[in-house]
Amino acid sequence: MEQENWGIWNMARKNSVTSVDVAKRAGVSQSAVSRAFSRVPTQSGVSAEAKERIFAAAKELGYRPNALARSMITGNSKIIALLFSYLDNQFYAVALEKLCIELQKNGYHAMVFMMPETAVGVEETVSELLEYKVDGIITASVELSSSLCKHCQDQGISVVMFNRIKAEEGVSCVSTDNVLGGRLAARHLIETGHQKIALLSGWAESSTGRDRQLGFERELSDQGHSLFDRAAGHFDLTATRTAARNLLDRPASERPDGIFVANDYMAIEALGVIRSELKLKVPQDVSIVGFDDIPMAASPEYDLTTLRQPINKMIDQSVSLMLAEIAGNDTVMNESIVPELVERGSVANRN
Repeated sequence: MEQENWGIWNMARKNSVTSVDVAKRAGVSQSAVSRAFSRVPTQSGVSAEAKERIFAAAKELGYRPNALARSMITGNSKIIALLFSYLDNQFYAVALEKLCIELQKNGYHAMVFMMPETAVGVEETVSELLEYKVDGIITASVELSSSLCKHCQDQGISVVMFNRIKAEEGVSCVSTDNVLGGRLAARHLIETGHQKIALLSGWAESSTGRDRQLGFERELSDQGHSLFDRAAGHFDLTATRTAARNLLDRPASERPDGIFVANDYMAIEALGVIRSELKLKVPQDVSIVGFDDIPMAASPEYDLTTLRQPINKMIDQSVSLMLAEIAGNDTVMNESIVPELVERGSVANRN
């Protein structure tokens, strides 16, 4: 009996049901079966009555669409590669979830690649992902070199950068206006009466880190203030703890009364050092402004004043640009979305 069952199962594998079988059983064309199972609406749809017959035939025969086979026929894998270098920062964890959901709404699936920090490692990973015949690449928390972007585009792979701005032309980018965000942070600290204003900066090699610092320092200068002090956190927790100590582990007369921290990930770590290690009070001894408005920033434990990145708009724009490029729109877009100051309890009014 077991041998007989094995033979039946093996025969079923060899004679797997195809869309042709479903089409014959439902009395429709093979293309109608393909359109009925398509996640993306087509110009020539299938009537409700025909769909009902197709789905009934598929269920009866045990048919399931073969995505790999379809991709070989259409030349589209319906897969978008998402490139991240880290997910420790809650902003990128949230972005990953939202990107996956938005892509699925549009009939695509995400394949996530974690990128190494070295340029050599990045090239190897990009070379590997191209083997999967992805339709496009969305980068986040990582920047591709111009040569790598061109290599991908030469292979017919669309590239969109999320939360990064690239100086060179040829790549679509979606980001918050980080220069404006830096300006808004400085403006808020000045308007609330702070005189000794410092910066805990991010990674200088990233466009987000550079632009936030640029906007912050320009606003201080424009309003007749000079930067009291600066330390670099490099978007890294260990470096952030060291930077917080360097800025604040000193007599009251020598330490800043307000600090702009280049993202919430670092700001929350700095708050821990300030309160637990240095025994200072926020905002009484020092005010803190962050950037991103990650979910943790709103918790009572942190109550962090910050610049909100409009993440939903950024996700929508990134996916829209990607789909447009896949559809053949070669227009390169650089979308810069206005951030919003969210006032909470980490900034004192010193006027």
